[in-house]
Amino acid sequence: MQVFVTGATGWVGSAVVQELVDAGHRVRGLARSEDKGRALAAMGAAVVHGTLDDLALLRSEAAQAEAVVHTAFNHDFSKFAENAAQDRLAIEAMGEAIGATGRPLVVTSGMAMLAPGRMATEHDVPQEGPAYPRRSETAARALAARGVRTTAVRLAPSVHGRGDHGFVPILVGIARQTGVSAYIGDGSNRWPAVHRSDAATLYRLVLEQGATAPAYHAVAEEGIAFRQIAEAIGAALGLPVAAREPAHFGWFAHFAAADMPASSVQTRALLDWQPRGSTLLADIAHAGYAD
Repeated sequence: MQVFVTGATGWVGSAVVQELVDAGHRVRGLARSEDKGRALAAMGAAVVHGTLDDLALLRSEAAQAEAVVHTAFNHDFSKFAENAAQDRLAIEAMGEAIGATGRPLVVTSGMAMLAPGRMATEHDVPQEGPAYPRRSETAARALAARGVRTTAVRLAPSVHGRGDHGFVPILVGIARQTGVSAYIGDGSNRWPAVHRSDAATLYRLVLEQGATAPAYHAVAEEGIAFRQIAEAIGAALGLPVAAREPAHFGWFAHFAAADMPASSVQTRALLDWQPRGSTLLADIAHAGYAD
């Protein structure tokens, strides 16, 4: 099928593009710059130059596509509310263009605040409120109520692998800067994780199998104790590992303290999705995180 992908040059989006192209799908990918466009073209995708603010362009591409995968999100946490609003408007624009055609719109969401302190499942509904302004799934569910075929892929907080520039590299940077790989309290709070290649496979299966559930979980490991992550980083960097107060992590303290285990039992059963990538701790040791 012909698939329009936003965030097509990002960490997750580029893996999705390659997965779809390798499976024989025709991909049109959104790219912000000439350099990113060239990288996208090298993967075998057609390049659509623009940004998430180009709502007319998003509508046009969504109207022409047989499926849309929305992976783009600006992760500059200094303007998170503004970025969340941009994301919501983009989802609404593409969903309105698709309408009740039955063509799928797959949006991307996360695990933060989904079910704090307990195992989150695909049946959980994201919280709403000023504490977490991202509205990816809320926008998708509103479109679904109007007849648009939407679903969400919820990504684990660590989508890991060589080249990662997400949460684990932030922890590596803090450890290097402070001279200690740290955790908060006893470090028993849990993070789910998934290898980047497994996440990309899940997006493809959602499209190819005509998936209709409201949400799917890109989760290979349900919950790794944060202390284990700190220990793996400490071993890779040759730094001591110790408990520290939340202030040690600065703006990242909320994430460092979060306990957000998540299951993917339903996702695996519905799609026969079988994660095969390496584990997060193995990647921290061997995938260049300490380079």
